[in-house]
Amino acid sequence: MMRIGLFLLTNLAVIVVFSIVFGILSRFFGVGGVHSAGGINYASLAIMCGVYGMVGSMVSLFISKWMAKKSTGTVVIEAPSNATEQWLIATVAKQARAVNIDMPEVGIFNNSQPNAFATGWNKNKALVAVSSGLLQSMTADEVEAVLAHEIGHVANGDMVTLALIQGVINAFVMFFARIIGNFVDRTVFKNEGDGPGIGYFVTSIVMDILLGFLASAIVMWFSRLREFRADEMGAKLASREKMISALDALRPAEQRPDQMPESMKAFAIASGQSTGFSIANLFRSHPTLDDRIAALRKYNPSEA
Repeated sequence: MMRIGLFLLTNLAVIVVFSIVFGILSRFFGVGGVHSAGGINYASLAIMCGVYGMVGSMVSLFISKWMAKKSTGTVVIEAPSNATEQWLIATVAKQARAVNIDMPEVGIFNNSQPNAFATGWNKNKALVAVSSGLLQSMTADEVEAVLAHEIGHVANGDMVTLALIQGVINAFVMFFARIIGNFVDRTVFKNEGDGPGIGYFVTSIVMDILLGFLASAIVMWFSRLREFRADEMGAKLASREKMISALDALRPAEQRPDQMPESMKAFAIASGQSTGFSIANLFRSHPTLDDRIAALRKYNPSEA
């Protein structure tokens, strides 16, 4: 559950910082060429937002593994100290070879809830981590399937695709936030000067946050889609029966509030309890377990 939430929060923070810095440079040093006596130069604004939007997303991507370790307290297995750690390393190594990626770092984080995640800025520099609760509550076959699911995220390049999607979304958010900011500045604050006023800067930052939150529904849609694909990889590398059994084993945890850090929820294999239908379902990072199991029952790994 953890990766995308962390990615989004980091990305939003970067965008807000960029917005403030760009606003200062534009207002006092004339950098950017977005504003002129005739109003906003939309071509310059689009270029600026595209560049800043992608940079914010890329920064989030490159620090995703470091942030994941810090937020979960993941301890990377440098040298296996027991049979469980040896088995984890061997299993991940076997699966990584099967999908032709470099061996990821393997770690364990202390969390009583059964969960796992994978992250990293590219498929050959990844981290796969499992919770202590998962190791205690699942069978070896089920843990194998969970690891295969996470390797699927890595092999499918989900983090890079997410960064590209987020970068495009960032660009649109920043673009429309500044158009709205200019409108408010001119019509509400009655700024008739050559450059933007305080209304533009305040409104732009507020709209960066608000529109960014709303646009995250698109990222969550992609997150749900990629869970089905990772489940299919789990079925291919382990077996469909093991993957279904692993998902079924998550049911007790799904009935309890999620213990994962809010910033990492979208990157884990399981999500916590969701009560009823609401607009919040648009922001769910994971499909329901019933939907995932039903999709797997229709999936034939031998035909993929």
